Amino acid sequence: MSITISTAGHVDHGKSTLVEALTGVDPDRFAEEKARGLTIDLGFGSAPLPSGRSVSIIDVPGHERFIRNMLAGVGAVDACLFVIAANEGWMPQSEEHLRILELLGVSHGLIALTKVGLCDPDIAELARLEVEERVEDTFLAGAPVMETDVVDGLGIDELRAELDDLVDRTPAAADQRRPRLWVDRAFAARGAGTVVTGTLTGGQIRVDDELELRPKGAAVRIRALQSHHSQRTKIGPGNRVAVNLSGVGHQEVARGDVLIRAGQWHLTNRFDASLTVLSTLDHEVSRRGAHAVYVGACELPVRMRILGLEALSPGETGLVRLHLPRRLPLLPGDRFVLRESGRAETIGGGTVLDVDPVLPASKAKPDLSVDRVVAERGWVEADQLTLLTGQRREPDVGRWVVSATVLEDARTRLRNAVKDAGPLGLDIAGLDERDRAVLSLMEDMAAEGGRVRLVGQSDPFENHRYTAALEAAPFTPPDPEAVGVDRSEVRELVKRGLIVEQDGVFFAAAAVEGAQSVLAEMLASQPDGVTVAEVRERLATTRKYALPLLAWMDGHGATRRRGDVRIAGPRL
Repeated sequence: MSITISTAGHVDHGKSTLVEALTGVDPDRFAEEKARGLTIDLGFGSAPLPSGRSVSIIDVPGHERFIRNMLAGVGAVDACLFVIAANEGWMPQSEEHLRILELLGVSHGLIALTKVGLCDPDIAELARLEVEERVEDTFLAGAPVMETDVVDGLGIDELRAELDDLVDRTPAAADQRRPRLWVDRAFAARGAGTVVTGTLTGGQIRVDDELELRPKGAAVRIRALQSHHSQRTKIGPGNRVAVNLSGVGHQEVARGDVLIRAGQWHLTNRFDASLTVLSTLDHEVSRRGAHAVYVGACELPVRMRILGLEALSPGETGLVRLHLPRRLPLLPGDRFVLRESGRAETIGGGTVLDVDPVLPASKAKPDLSVDRVVAERGWVEADQLTLLTGQRREPDVGRWVVSATVLEDARTRLRNAVKDAGPLGLDIAGLDERDRAVLSLMEDMAAEGGRVRLVGQSDPFENHRYTAALEAAPFTPPDPEAVGVDRSEVRELVKRGLIVEQDGVFFAAAAVEGAQSVLAEMLASQPDGVTVAEVRERLATTRKYALPLLAWMDGHGATRRRGDVRIAGPRL
């Protein structure tokens, strides 16, 4: 098991020095950082542990001017190494970093008390007590406080052992088979091309996998993977990873871009969420102001609307709708931080609840319930529901998950429609795909001949009155209108083969069979053929009916026309 942890704490408290002591790598990569002795951007390293495992460490800036870079580094971490200098104690950025980690849902960590060699034991003890008091009501309550001094080599081995224990305490990242990697760094490697780095979440990736780079939408392929300075053919969630990509230039990739599998994510430019306002603020939070959201390694300006209220007070939790300038692959449960750009302050953060809100903001009451998502939509395809919620539900009807209320309403509506359709039944062809799917579940419905009737309802076409009327006058058949029969019923009788239609004249099926028998007798004694007049006289009918009857028999192979006579056909 491997996890990724982030440093946190105030500027000049020795974070980078401590990371270098643990990893052997100076996380300050830029000349300006070395010249100023100040971490400006993210730094990365891998610390070997006594168990033989290693832990990825992201070193984040501590200065308030670089809080945006700090946020890019902690968006997908599993735990934190919280750094406090014993000779300076708790500082403003210590407080802000701790609150940000809480807003992002980080729940495991340990505390490193650095520079203890610069102060006497009493000062170090006071610093320890202050730290323990400050974190008392946070996820770091009860966390080990490790006294360290890199210059004196104090406590580094003990800190490694405690990191080993932190790996055991921290839950492994879930593999949901839908990987997502927020890019926090992109560069060109000599001989390799484009390389991006980030903390992998959600699923596994492999060499030669085809992925999608958002927001560009470029199709890319993984040429190589590296983690902890080792080449890998595959890697699972929870790991820091460098991904060598083909299909995109490094200048086309920026921090905050994201790698995903195509078709596995709903891309959204607005979402509903919970928002907890920091209790340390000295003002309310409303829709007014310039806000920026931080999710993954992404920073974007947002428009915010508070749902149901005009403003949220310090320490209060409410519901908000955030509008993004571009589409992001988000899921309910994702965490974010919200800052106000004008005041340059962190105002709060929360949890994504709905990545595709369908109700107006005035009516929305989002939560993490899958049932709510289904109820608000009524019908939702099972695959789409998985994209929207991250949870798989088996379809209730066809390929859809349907709310119980909507499904019962559909059953009632269809049952009434079948009753209102009369004896003919309801024409299935007139129903949409959803209604046809619901009908297939209704045990009190029976489908036959493209129509559906209530089970137990007598077949209206058995002993139908028009069939009876045609059989009563087989060779002088009445028109449907004369019997008062609807044309739709006549079409169904023809469809079922109970009656026969030729040139607008209808005959009972039994009458056609009887006529064929008569023609067979006549042609047995007159093999050279019979005339229309002879057939008309033998059947006691008129030319009006004899001609269409013979035309039907010609068309079905019972007779063949030869000049003015009919001879036997192949089927007579």
